[in-house]
Amino acid sequence: MRAPFQVLVFPYRIEAGRPLYAVLKRADDGAWQGVAGGGEADEAPEQAAARELTEETGMETRELCRLDSVAYLPVASVTGSLIWGEDVRTIPEYCFGALACDASIDLSSEHVDAAWLPYERALGVLAWGSNRAELGELHERLLGGRC
Repeated sequence: MRAPFQVLVFPYRIEAGRPLYAVLKRADDGAWQGVAGGGEADEAPEQAAARELTEETGMETRELCRLDSVAYLPVASVTGSLIWGEDVRTIPEYCFGALACDASIDLSSEHVDAAWLPYERALGVLAWGSNRAELGELHERLLGGRC
């Protein structure tokens, strides 16, 4: 059973002292985003983030950093219907940075392309404001040594 929350994960790696971020292009609408997905059954957000990262990219992480940013998403736009009843119309999207073990990305069928980009370029391609805000927090944390 699907849990009533979403996760957003930005894989990152450090190259020549600068962070690079993995962004994914969705197969259904061509929008660029971080790794996104829902929790399952009794998963904690951290468990869902690690699972979604592996399912959608084939990546493993050395370190998962939970961000302060939380977006709230309309249930119907995430699941297609009010699957938890009329009283649950929005769900939280918990956000994470994930230090990638390597640079290889093995995309699931949900995505058609991926790229490792510096912050400014990644910010420019992301489709949703919540993704941009969350990437901004991760970038500031990395620059400040807080992840």
